[in-house]
Amino acid sequence: MSDHATADPTMTRILEAVQLGQSGAPARARDLLTALWDELGPTGDALHRCTLAHYLADLQDTTEAELEWDQRALAAVSELTDERAQEYLPSLQVQAFLPSLYLNLADCHRRLGNVGPAREHLTRAREHLVRLPEDPYGESIRAAVRDFVADDPTDRRR
Repeated sequence: MSDHATADPTMTRILEAVQLGQSGAPARARDLLTALWDELGPTGDALHRCTLAHYLADLQDTTEAELEWDQRALAAVSELTDERAQEYLPSLQVQAFLPSLYLNLADCHRRLGNVGPAREHLTRAREHLVRLPEDPYGESIRAAVRDFVADDPTDRRR
């Protein structure tokens, strides 16, 4: 089985907007992704909604807005199946999305001073680390969880 992404015009639009944001035009990227979110609607394809919300969170001006988009990404992933994800990219496993999604939520809550929810989401991120692939992506998320713990003044395990 090939591990190349299948043509998906919506994913292409999402990734093009993300690249635009990463190349120095975050406001334009945010506008494009927000318009696409409105096109998809609340019942649009879960892979598209999860991916879009995940990236859109990073383009927000406030932590509160970032948290809202991270929550939307987590809600969308709960509707996503491996079969659907693998139609786009055969190696995708939905459970492997969870550590990153929970870590993002933990980080937002920490920055907002919401210690309890930050701990809860960090615990969930840790619980799902076993789902990550043994590849550079998986290692980057594991490292981010380790770094988060090291920087977390509320962590009582020290």
